[in-house]
Amino acid sequence: MMDLAILAIWVAGGGIIGLVYFRTVRRSAVLLLSGRRGGPWLGMALVLLRLTGLGAVLVIAAMQGAGPLLAASLGLLIGRFAVMRTYRGAD
Repeated sequence: MMDLAILAIWVAGGGIIGLVYFRTVRRSAVLLLSGRRGGPWLGMALVLLRLTGLGAVLVIAAMQGAGPLLAASLGLLIGRFAVMRTYRGAD
């Protein structure tokens, strides 16, 4: 029972990370393509920050075992799905 609760926490955490990660993908793309001063550099910094954060969370999950890693990855996919549904037809 406790293992199931821990996996649910990893799924929820992965979902939150997924929401943040994929929303910042859009923001960093806008910054990279902007013509304003310092925009591309800020966009590159945001890309590096986002990749580092995701990598750190997945490494921590992997250190806990295969179950938490898979649960966090499932949450990440759920977060991606939610963000993609939000931006469907936005452009």
